[in-house]
Amino acid sequence: MDGTMPDSHAGHPGGAVLHTRMVARSPQEGHRAATPLELLFDLVFVVAVAQAAAGLHHAVGEGHALAGLTSFAMVFFALWWAWMNFTWFASAYDCDDVPYRLAVFVQMSGALVMAAGIRGMFETQVPNAAVLGGYVLMRLAVVGQWLRAGASDPEHRAAAWRYAIGVSLAQAAWLAMLLAPPGWWRVAFPLLAAMEVSVPLWAERTAPTTWHAGHIAERYSLLTLIVLGESVTAATTAVQSSLASGEALSSLLPIIVGGLLIVFAMWWMYFDHPVHDLRTRLRTSLIWGYGHYLIFAAAAAVGAGLSVAVDAATHHAHVSTAAAGAAVAIPVVVYVLALWFLHDRSEHGRARAFAPIAAVLTLLAMFTSVAVPLTGAILAAVIALKLVVLRPATAA
Repeated sequence: MDGTMPDSHAGHPGGAVLHTRMVARSPQEGHRAATPLELLFDLVFVVAVAQAAAGLHHAVGEGHALAGLTSFAMVFFALWWAWMNFTWFASAYDCDDVPYRLAVFVQMSGALVMAAGIRGMFETQVPNAAVLGGYVLMRLAVVGQWLRAGASDPEHRAAAWRYAIGVSLAQAAWLAMLLAPPGWWRVAFPLLAAMEVSVPLWAERTAPTTWHAGHIAERYSLLTLIVLGESVTAATTAVQSSLASGEALSSLLPIIVGGLLIVFAMWWMYFDHPVHDLRTRLRTSLIWGYGHYLIFAAAAAVGAGLSVAVDAATHHAHVSTAAAGAAVAIPVVVYVLALWFLHDRSEHGRARAFAPIAAVLTLLAMFTSVAVPLTGAILAAVIALKLVVLRPATAA
């Protein structure tokens, strides 16, 4: 036996077995795709993402952009980090038996508990018991998974137990913060977040886990689609509310068209280039994985920004036109630059500068009264120019 196992569903045509050994899956496994359980987890997870985007929408619309961004950055870190750890663990150790499925159920429950506390967190600007409790519940379920992996997989036991120890210590620190004064969070949160993200750096140095590069790339792309879809839903809900209150469709049409164009361009930009060579170095894979925090958060924030733009156009927001434009433009800029840094810097030289140019033009667009449609037009123009410029090089 080589310590690996085939596709989790290939050996269990009738469903999950009661119990099996949790051994490392092969990183070269063929036809590795996201499982139905992973897709269900994503759908549950996006409920919490929608709550975070709604909190940002209301905070910016009420003129509390800085406080809203702070709360959004904190809660989105918790959501993204819990999702990322679940995804990378599943890529290496998804045995799809009953204990594994029940552990994932606990993680999904934690995501819903977090979602229930997100609105209160935006009101107080500090994580509350529901947000922290849901997060810790998700993370402790992962600890149990790592302990099980360490017991079943001697080759990678050192890494698995380092994960279990590191994650456990981090959760103890998070829970201890419930007893701390609220003012301590501004200092404690970045320190505890740094503690969390350092655990994989420590654990993977011993015996790197056998995560599957193609599976990871697919999981990230699927979550990008889901978050972009949530942005469309958020903007659609805002438009529906405005129309129900008697607003004319003509006043919202530029935002509707521009918003759809923005989301479509963001989709095009992400999926225009396949991901290669994630397993070349630990540093490369971690930069790619960690860098997606900006991509996912910016994609969710675009939906909040479009909702603010609708509110501003219908005079239901307490912000200026420029502020409403910034609520859309700034997350678009973050998305474009993060995507360029992670995916596009190595492409053909003549197209390499298009993303920074798009970012600059988008920042200028936010000061106009038509920031949303103009931003969509800028992104569409950049995509068209890239296609024209790259076509001769591709043909050659």
